[in-house]
Amino acid sequence: MLKKERHDFIMRQINLHNRVLTSDLVQLLNVSEDTIRRDLQELVDQGRLFKVHGGALSKSYHSSFDDSTVYARDSKIVIAKKATSLIKDGMVVLTGGGTTILEFVKQLPENLEATFFTLSPLVAVELAKYNNIEVILIGGLFSKTSQITYGGHVIGQLSDIKVDLCLMGTSAIHPEEGLTDTDWEINQLKKAMLAASKKSAVLCISEKLDISLRLKVCPIESISYLITELDQNDEALAGYGVKNINIL
Repeated sequence: MLKKERHDFIMRQINLHNRVLTSDLVQLLNVSEDTIRRDLQELVDQGRLFKVHGGALSKSYHSSFDDSTVYARDSKIVIAKKATSLIKDGMVVLTGGGTTILEFVKQLPENLEATFFTLSPLVAVELAKYNNIEVILIGGLFSKTSQITYGGHVIGQLSDIKVDLCLMGTSAIHPEEGLTDTDWEINQLKKAMLAASKKSAVLCISEKLDISLRLKVCPIESISYLITELDQNDEALAGYGVKNINIL
């Protein structure tokens, strides 16, 4: 594979998942770790991403208030507006992080009265702009790549709560394989989030549909709502409707 092709592949992974791990790129591209490190450094020098320990991060994570850097922002706005229809006064809600969740927070009704638990400091800052929303940031180790808190302390706190609704993004979703990820810590965290919730909603751009990664989070039947930018009757969603998921 030519260098430009590798760079294009890396940027597509960054745009889809907001982060990439060097170890994953080595396997996916079948090249050496030194090659990936050089590729990432060149992309950093071009101003296309941020390099962090063990991988790289989308520029949108470090400039969350600069909407021009958000990949597929128009699609994420559509998803965010659909997701707000699930939120009612008096609810207790749990969120992960990511650009789609941030967009969801920006679309909330101005006078909403609710309680939000979140693992993301960036999401907490956005939620704090609402006068009638109580914001509880769950603390723990901080992931520089995912921009959320994680670890045993976080999972312990999640085991002590039961929320009405959990909203999370995903790296991949498949009608047979369910929700999957590549990061062990994030995988365990998402399992704990689902266990802490009466209902769950996955916010997902359509490019992540029908993809399966190596670590399983949960079967598709464990999800209450799948929210994409597509019309709910779109053919791309046909395989998900038979799983009794509410598609928005």
